[in-house]
Amino acid sequence: MPQITVDHSAQLKHGFEWDRPAFVQDLHSTVVEIAAAKLPACKTRFRPADDVFIGHEQAEDHALVHVHIGLLPGRTEETKARLTETVLELVRRHVRPVDGLTLHASAEVRDLDASYRKFVEPAE
Repeated sequence: MPQITVDHSAQLKHGFEWDRPAFVQDLHSTVVEIAAAKLPACKTRFRPADDVFIGHEQAEDHALVHVHIGLLPGRTEETKARLTETVLELVRRHVRPVDGLTLHASAEVRDLDASYRKFVEPAE
């Protein structure tokens, strides 16, 4: 916890300036500051999507970024909203469209289900 997934259009690798390590560093620092998470517990994965549609059209001149943040229950709705707004500002700051592409960004913070479990297996 927290479990963070960044779904994005595959073209973000080519049509945008995006320093992913700097984004993740700022993202994790933000989650620690706002949601009182522990830094070693922050985990982020990026999932590119080849086929993205806006309306009925394939999004050739558009790109999507959606940040999902799953936290253990206990944060107020105000904390979740503040985290979501701050994450959107991070996307705005770190993802720069080039060549006339339009960026659609969104974020959500949700409670992990009560069934959530994890383990860490140290290397030998």
